[in-house]
Amino acid sequence: MASIRALVLNCTLKPSPAPSSSEQLGREVLAELAAQGVDGELVRVVDHDVRFGVSIDEGHGDGWPMIRAKLLAAQVLIIATPIWLGQPASVCKMVLERLDAELSETDAEGRLLTYGKVAGVAVVGNEDGAHHTIGQVQQALNEVGFTCPAAAATYWVGEALHTVDYRDVGPKPDTTGRTTKALALNCAHLARLLAEQPYPPPDARSAAVGPSREPA
Repeated sequence: MASIRALVLNCTLKPSPAPSSSEQLGREVLAELAAQGVDGELVRVVDHDVRFGVSIDEGHGDGWPMIRAKLLAAQVLIIATPIWLGQPASVCKMVLERLDAELSETDAEGRLLTYGKVAGVAVVGNEDGAHHTIGQVQQALNEVGFTCPAAAATYWVGEALHTVDYRDVGPKPDTTGRTTKALALNCAHLARLLAEQPYPPPDARSAAVGPSREPA
């Protein structure tokens, strides 16, 4: 069985050691992944001097190359983000912009380095917008080469205009727990499948297509 590693990028706006609900949910995803035999770690992006840009290294002490190295060493990426104004957090959007550079990074056979990597999303907030946020993040991750399995998202959204955060909720909602388990199970399963049978290079012809035929 292929060895699988996961990376959770916590896109909270608050640097450590401030409490973070997106970190709470991200760590719950890691715990469920561990139950599937997947090792992993969580990185709080704002704890590192990640620069704005769309390259793999913006120079001048940019913190992204270190995070990118961890990403390339993992087979599962989880983006954990809060919702602000119905949108993914600005840190999440910055991460997606940095991932745009992967469209120019390929292996010896022309595949993106992100091909074969699986992605999921974890969202928290005290307002509506979870499905919108998940849709935005999943589409962006898929566009830069990640594969999103079935049920590749988990979320918790509190009542609008209330102040209770996910980290303070107790006991945790069963619905969020179930979606977190499904996210972890399906991410681990698909990551192992892709590790054993990678995507073909872009110029490969499928044997299933067969020889071309002249029109009758």
